[in-house]
Amino acid sequence: MKKERRWTYKSQDSGVESTTASNQTAMAGGMEAAADKGGEIVKARTDEREYRRIVLKNSLEVLLISDAETDKCAASMNVNVGSFSDPEGLDGLAHFLEHMLFYASEKYPEEDSYSKYITEHGGSTNAYTSSEDTNYHFDINTDSFDEALDRFAQFFIKPLMSADATMREIKAVDSENQKNMLSDSWRLRQLQKHLSRDDHPYHKFSTGNMDTLHVRPEAKGVDTRSELLKFYDEHYSVNIMHLVIYGKENLDKLQGLVEELFQEIRNTNKTILRLPGQPCTPDHLQVLVKVVPIRQYHELTVSWPITPTIHQYEEAPSRYLSHLIGHEGEGSLFHALKILGFATGLYAGEAGTMEYSFFNVSIDLTDAGHEHMEDIIGLLFRHMKILQHSGVPRWIFDEISAISETSFHYQAKTHPISYATGISSKMRIYPTKHWLVGSSLPSKFNPAIVKKVLDEISPSNVRIFWESNKFEGKTDKIEPWYNTPYSLEKITKETIQEWEQSAPDVNLFLPIPNVFIPTDLLLKDVKDKENFPVMLRKTSFSRLWYKPDTKFFRPKAYVKMEFNCPLAVSSPDAVVLSSMFVWLLEDCLNEYAYYAEDAGLYYGLSLSDNGFELYLGGFNHKLMILLEAVIEKIAKFEVKPDRFSVIKEMDTKAYQNNKFRQPYSQATSYCSLVLHDQTWPWTEELDALLHMEAEDLVKFVPMMLSRAFVECYVAGNVDKEEAESMVKHVEDVLFKDPKPICRQLFPSQLLTDRVAELGTRTKYFYHQQGSNPKDENSALVHYIQVHQDEFSMNVKLQLFCLIAKQATFHQLRTVEQLGYITSLSRRNDSGVYGVQFIIQSSVKGPGHIDSRVESLLKNLESKLYEMSDEEFKSNVTALIDIKLEKHKNLNEESMFYWREIQNGTLKFNRRDAEVAALRELKKVELIGFFDEYIKVDAPKKKSLSACVYGSQHLKEMESDKVKVVTPCIEIQDIVGFKKSQPLYGSLKGWSQLKL
Repeated sequence: MKKERRWTYKSQDSGVESTTASNQTAMAGGMEAAADKGGEIVKARTDEREYRRIVLKNSLEVLLISDAETDKCAASMNVNVGSFSDPEGLDGLAHFLEHMLFYASEKYPEEDSYSKYITEHGGSTNAYTSSEDTNYHFDINTDSFDEALDRFAQFFIKPLMSADATMREIKAVDSENQKNMLSDSWRLRQLQKHLSRDDHPYHKFSTGNMDTLHVRPEAKGVDTRSELLKFYDEHYSVNIMHLVIYGKENLDKLQGLVEELFQEIRNTNKTILRLPGQPCTPDHLQVLVKVVPIRQYHELTVSWPITPTIHQYEEAPSRYLSHLIGHEGEGSLFHALKILGFATGLYAGEAGTMEYSFFNVSIDLTDAGHEHMEDIIGLLFRHMKILQHSGVPRWIFDEISAISETSFHYQAKTHPISYATGISSKMRIYPTKHWLVGSSLPSKFNPAIVKKVLDEISPSNVRIFWESNKFEGKTDKIEPWYNTPYSLEKITKETIQEWEQSAPDVNLFLPIPNVFIPTDLLLKDVKDKENFPVMLRKTSFSRLWYKPDTKFFRPKAYVKMEFNCPLAVSSPDAVVLSSMFVWLLEDCLNEYAYYAEDAGLYYGLSLSDNGFELYLGGFNHKLMILLEAVIEKIAKFEVKPDRFSVIKEMDTKAYQNNKFRQPYSQATSYCSLVLHDQTWPWTEELDALLHMEAEDLVKFVPMMLSRAFVECYVAGNVDKEEAESMVKHVEDVLFKDPKPICRQLFPSQLLTDRVAELGTRTKYFYHQQGSNPKDENSALVHYIQVHQDEFSMNVKLQLFCLIAKQATFHQLRTVEQLGYITSLSRRNDSGVYGVQFIIQSSVKGPGHIDSRVESLLKNLESKLYEMSDEEFKSNVTALIDIKLEKHKNLNEESMFYWREIQNGTLKFNRRDAEVAALRELKKVELIGFFDEYIKVDAPKKKSLSACVYGSQHLKEMESDKVKVVTPCIEIQDIVGFKKSQPLYGSLKGWSQLKL
């Protein structure tokens, strides 16, 4: 199925898993700052921002970015120290330090005041620890940037790292690790590290937990906080830091600000960690490792240690090879495995550092593929031989280069925080001129370097990791940190050669030239400068909303078409059959559409509340060609029994793996199931799927498509005539044939997603055992339903969430240490708004957590009552700034307007109207809103607590149920409960009536 199958990197040591596609910049740690610091910084032709490199007197290297159009400022500091530097016996110390720096500094000693300031001024903050880097970053409203930057700088000047916070944050690190314990990606990554040299830092356990940061050190008489301070003193030196500042002011003012705030960071001339070569010895190569995962699936990961290619980033040898090995067109390895029924996904790319690297090929297997593992490995190596014998054709490199250049020069603008963070991690790797480019512009064709890497991808150098639940009970080893069962056996290159010779006879060949590469990049001359979408066309078959690009000036388009088909979601059986229809459509389009995706033109199909959706986006030049291909496949849909079987197997495993979701995700799903009218439990859908046959889908699809209405949105570099022609084409093919596939909807068939209205002054509980008995974590979603979409009420709820967000995090996560996952957010269910608290915990059960949320609400009551007028105005201003923040790119703008269309609200001026309501809002009105809807005993309060009990707290569930007394209600049967509740009127129905 369509997924990212080019460059992939997953940071092995970050608290938050990260992925960087299509370039190698994030994985190329370990390199000292490039010697060549000359040359002008290369930037995209469409980039109007200004850049300047400066070096402070203390040697801090800084990139200043001035963007006069920005309404958010950001900063990112990359420190060239990560988990590889953890002292012996203190695994996770670098990650723990990352947590501790957030607390306080000598200049700003109030605990968590940094995060509080950022949140209250419309910003966000985060950090990650990887193997060789720790990166700290934030964004904030422009008028609060100077003070935020001063607070940020103090992390690196005089942080407090107070003694009383030490144990609390060790618990937070432990909770974070508990969250990862049942994640198959974390488990496999640690097993790969475990099977390496034990004297190499790659071998380490990077995250840390209670055992490594408290229990073991204490048993040895080691004080963790003393070691923490020592680690900071030894490793945090300005000469291995790189800072990016993204501001609204001109470069001179930004430079003055940075020189004032960051010059006191000390420089101890820290030497950059040098790694002792490759982490794998011959003992760790030519191995087949069988691994038992948590979820139901089979996957092969074939890995080779190679010479890192980041040194040749302009030649891009691994990029070239991953393009060919990960290709999905006819003649590709993936296409062959798909036709054989062996695989549903294939990924290829390099990951590592400057001094060691791995080239990895991961293959998602079907049950049949699992039984033919040897054939798959044989075909992989046969494919490698074909690449060796084909040489290195210049035209393929030129095509990669052309696609990369178009992508870089017409890239969409992103949020300042992500842009700054991405650049700061590149600054120590690349010369100044390529700080923005990184590895994204291959420009030097060098066949010898490609061949060198290809020679290293050999049977004598291979590590094969084979994951499958079928190995359960058949392994003899346990990885110590995640308790992953595995077995290991040696395999010779002669064995692999035998597999290669006996593999099925399939036709493997190089891809053909890509016809989807855009050549017309001109911008349309838009005469009508529409500020909002306009309804350009309406018939009994479709409605077209149109919004030309008047802001972003890129040769790109965004198209959404929702096919409203009443039968598509009318029952669990229908939902499953509709899902199979969508999967099979993508499956039969894959070889063709992959070329479009590779050239920057994307499409996707998915189920919606009312049927199914088609999305197309990217360069507009060849978009109509792709649209026509998709519509033709819908019109001539064919069910191939062999592909139906593969997709059914894949879908079945996806449903079965629902039980392994994180508990907070389960609780959120239960909350949705209680609220939404036309939703079905995944267990019912799975039961329906298990009984499905290809013939059922053959009969269903014509019925599903027999009545339809197509809601369309076309935006970007497209003129009115082109937009209309897209919709006319859909109508001509599907509705206007002599024997039409689709006919118009009857008015009574219009589907609307309606939401259950909870009773006032009643608290509802839903208690459920966690679906994975091995998961100790419990979770709570405490939801308060407030109102249906209305500007004045919307802003009161949003303002409350802004004020309460940081207080919630600080009290429940930082002080009480209930769990790493702790959040407060506004919830939107088809235009019905509320607030939800989400907490996942390994230390306390849902009943206790719910009582702490109630206690927090009492504290928030005091906070609101005691709020000064100045503080109220400051929060209002922060929220106004957030609302007035401009969309960064076409996709962001289009998703905003599409939500209005899909929800039926059609309030395209929502932001301006809500800002107007905010400007009129009085503090007493906010307090009145809280008193009426939110506080513990509010007269109009409607709340629901969805409680999921992990194995550690399961014994508490029955006693918690007993505590549910009037006016509380225990929901025993979700379906019965929904049928007994009134429903909010549909906003979508009203919008249709108006038109």
